[in-house]
Amino acid sequence: MCGLAGYLGAGIAAHDARAVLASMITTLAHRGPDGYGFHVSEGVGLAHARLSIIDLATGAQPMASPDAQVWIVFNGEIFNFIELRARLEAQGHVFHTRSDTEVIVHLYQRHGDAFVDHLNGQFAIALWDGSRRRLVLARDRLGIRPLYYTRARGALWFASEVKALFAALPGHACIDPTGLAQALTLWAPLDPDTVWQGVATLPPGHLLTIEADGRERLRRYWDWTFPDASDPVRHWHDIDQAAGELRERLVDAVRLQLRADVPVGAYLSGGLDSSGIAALIRTATNTPVRTFSVAFAQREFDESRHQQAMVRHLGTDHTTLHVGSSDIGLAFRRFIAHAETPVLRTAGVPLMLLADDVRRQGYRVVLTGEGADEVFAGYDLFKEAKIRRFWSRQPGSSARPRLLGRLYGYLANSPSSNPAFAAAFFGQGMEHIDRPVFSHVPRWTTSGRALRFLSPELRTAVAGFDPLALVESRLPAALMRWRPLARDQYVEAKTLLAGYLLASQGDRAAMAASIEGRYPFLDHTLVEFANRLPPQWKLHGLSEKHVLRKALADLLPADILSRTKQPYRAPDSECFFVNGKPPDYVAEAFDRDAIRADGMFDADAVSRLYEKARAGNAGGFADNQAFVGILSTRLLQGIHAAGGRRREEATAGAA
Repeated sequence: MCGLAGYLGAGIAAHDARAVLASMITTLAHRGPDGYGFHVSEGVGLAHARLSIIDLATGAQPMASPDAQVWIVFNGEIFNFIELRARLEAQGHVFHTRSDTEVIVHLYQRHGDAFVDHLNGQFAIALWDGSRRRLVLARDRLGIRPLYYTRARGALWFASEVKALFAALPGHACIDPTGLAQALTLWAPLDPDTVWQGVATLPPGHLLTIEADGRERLRRYWDWTFPDASDPVRHWHDIDQAAGELRERLVDAVRLQLRADVPVGAYLSGGLDSSGIAALIRTATNTPVRTFSVAFAQREFDESRHQQAMVRHLGTDHTTLHVGSSDIGLAFRRFIAHAETPVLRTAGVPLMLLADDVRRQGYRVVLTGEGADEVFAGYDLFKEAKIRRFWSRQPGSSARPRLLGRLYGYLANSPSSNPAFAAAFFGQGMEHIDRPVFSHVPRWTTSGRALRFLSPELRTAVAGFDPLALVESRLPAALMRWRPLARDQYVEAKTLLAGYLLASQGDRAAMAASIEGRYPFLDHTLVEFANRLPPQWKLHGLSEKHVLRKALADLLPADILSRTKQPYRAPDSECFFVNGKPPDYVAEAFDRDAIRADGMFDADAVSRLYEKARAGNAGGFADNQAFVGILSTRLLQGIHAAGGRRREEATAGAA
């Protein structure tokens, strides 16, 4: 895992190029603490910060083709590089390293832009073809690794994180009102949008090419897709056959993702997904299992009992990190410096602290269970949408909405615990029953209440913001031919998964401590397989991940196998007050005069919310999300928009 940065444009003087690249790549030292590399030629510069995982001796970047015409910087891993190398060698290619990076160069020389079709991995790639004077930027199919770009000073600038862009372009860090509205409502801006003016993210599964004559082409090479509702199931005789094939595919994905020249560990949450990955490592490979987990003092969030049950079952060498609310509050500012976007939950912070602990234990790579809920319909949101559709057929029924009482039992203040409140809460958006975003309307309605805290000027600036229409404008035309569950899965994948979970709780939380996370459930061939399954094999009645449970049935204890999904969560606003007293940075962020002078939020409304949280009365979703969203936005303004000194202070302290 690494960090990359660079530019394409004639406006950078040759004698300045190396210094400019150095200013960019040093901001990404946490992504690549093992050394820097540079390549500069006329009109193009590439920089790389390396975290050595594969080919520790000869895998340094930028890496060139044998004729020195093709240069590459690459963040990520190509898991099938051994098979690709053997195929290329049979075709006459000669290799000089053992790295997966060199495989990409040879694939490009043989297949051109279609090289990405051959890759099984998680990656962000910048490739310079000197003979044709063209730049190729590529991002993996699921959006696991980030890649940002902007245009300024007569050049295209690109990097793994926006802080590297701002290092080369001081004064350009400015929060975009529409991007902020998206983040506070949808949990993350929709690709290619970001919260930063003029900065775009390369969407998952896309290539951006810039030719010598200036022509640009943004092309999608992969996407989630599902069968039409009218298509019969042709692939399996029954669910047991499908579960058997799923097991084989999971074993293959785990084996591929264990490839590394350094030790590999695994996160263990205590749920079905991470337990399944750890069990597959233990039973299907020769790799010793080293597991890590996070525990909380509050019972509502803690899953340590189930974690310990799996540790005993597998006999793993295990480390538990106990995280208190005050630990989260103290580390939140550092987390936001790495996240580079507003967040509505603190859940990424304990994962960052866990990554710190993994690093202290001498590990650089961990496998996780992330992605299984999106791929196999594990979230309560999918059940909720199913019940709401059933309810909509008889909107006057009092019995149908009572089914919602079977959801969210893990919440201390569940919206389904009070029948009247449940009917009101889940009844939100029922008028959108025929729209592709129907499943997500209650979530976005709740989080979108944070927009009430924007200043009058900013509310005017985003007055035309329609989150439902915005999401729908970026959905494929074929989506409405899919079954309802498939539509719900696609929307989830394109909003929460890529924009939030794989970013703020994934790449950024782990890379803050120079840890590479890997996700076997997001092997794209596994996703394609799962997307062909009938919806009732995923969501069987109100039992989630039905086919996955069958596939793992002989590997897990009965209580883990039958356990209802409990999403990973952490305490929110309570983390920022100890006996009513906040850390200094929180008090500064909520200073009424500073908020009024900044002009982004309504100072009076925010002050009332702050006092409510300080008194311990911000118990609802809307209040907690608004509090964390406002705090994280205020911190972003002070960290990134203020320049390098504040940025360095905020990111310091990684273990």
